[in-house]
Amino acid sequence: MPRLFLYFYFMKTAQLHRIFLAFPEISTDTRKIKENSIFFALKGENFNGNKYASEALKNGANYAVVDEKEYKTSEKHILVDNALTALQQLATFHRNYSNAKVIGLTGSNGKTTTKELINAVLSKKYRTIATLGNLNNHIGVPLTLLSINEDTEIAIVEMGANHQKEIEFLCSLAQPDFGYITNYGKAHIEGFGSEEGVIKGKSELYEFLIENGKHIFMNADDPIQLEKLGGYIKKYGFSTNKTEFYKIDFLEANPFVKILVEDTTMESQLVGNYNFTNCAAAILMGKYFNVDLDDIKTAIEGYSPSNNRSQIIDHNGHRIILDAYNANPTSMTAALKNFSQMEGNHKIAFLGDMFELGSIAAKEHQNIANLASELNFDETILVGENFNGTHTLLSKYDSFDSLKKILHNNQLHSKSLILIKGSRGMALERILDLI
Repeated sequence: MPRLFLYFYFMKTAQLHRIFLAFPEISTDTRKIKENSIFFALKGENFNGNKYASEALKNGANYAVVDEKEYKTSEKHILVDNALTALQQLATFHRNYSNAKVIGLTGSNGKTTTKELINAVLSKKYRTIATLGNLNNHIGVPLTLLSINEDTEIAIVEMGANHQKEIEFLCSLAQPDFGYITNYGKAHIEGFGSEEGVIKGKSELYEFLIENGKHIFMNADDPIQLEKLGGYIKKYGFSTNKTEFYKIDFLEANPFVKILVEDTTMESQLVGNYNFTNCAAAILMGKYFNVDLDDIKTAIEGYSPSNNRSQIIDHNGHRIILDAYNANPTSMTAALKNFSQMEGNHKIAFLGDMFELGSIAAKEHQNIANLASELNFDETILVGENFNGTHTLLSKYDSFDSLKKILHNNQLHSKSLILIKGSRGMALERILDLI
């Protein structure tokens, strides 16, 4: 029975893949239909893509993959058992059909920045594709794999997770040849259960690579990675002090990260010493894949952050470090310590709630409030229900709307150095409109 099932799965997926090669665009939203595309009728809590399959065809899709029989009304509708599963199976089939090497990437902090840096470096020599934005889940990973074309030599696939076995599943889809974990931090504790759970969940990438005899990139200065990979042969690491690994030195971050590699100095456009390892990982992979060091330098120095990630913005006389894409206790601590070391006449920190911390939320928000108090910035302003519940003398507001009323009536000190840091749901970039 299993062999028969696998046979039919393979045949069905192979047939779908032949259609995909003729129409190599995937659409999942009828409002964004692409020409020469296949529409997949995905489902969510509040929507059923099957209902829009015929509309997708009218809007320009060539085929629509549906999983409810009543919506198969023409030969342009392809009926499958489950549209999401079909999308995932097609992606894995296409990944194996292609000749591209796949680099899998995960971690608690810095995934997207590291992915962009790796892509910038490797694209100096190879034809690459990389995850768009942070489309790194059970839908985003398949879409990334399906963006591989016949010219692609290397695909950099970001994998996100907030619970156990998620990275394991994404690895089964992407089947990476190489992998790197940026770090292990206090992120998504609500789903992982504990810091140990985070380490276990993220390490599923390394477990997949080890089990399949694949290559691993590592930060050899991370004691957790060093312990987990100590006896594994196919590992390639960077280190600031261990001679058996590729040496990359951190020079400074004032405000931009400056690095020394083989007597070559590289000055990035990234703030914060926490971005050193993100740059170092990209440099290591560049060296492994024989990218010329001058080209690596050009890529590192040419990469400019965007989308609210460690951006430096000059705005209305203020210099602003905008890091409002995401936040957890690890990244918040790093951002505050880095901010404390930056030169500025008047320092203001806006800190927003950190999400998905579960039972440790109150404790971790109190820890951050305590740290911010110790660092003694000229002003520290806490925003959100969790921060509002902390015991502190710092200014605090239960919501952005509460903060908005205050900022409308008060002018900030001119020419301030400002840090804006919080989880995506807080959308603290809105502060820019108020100052």
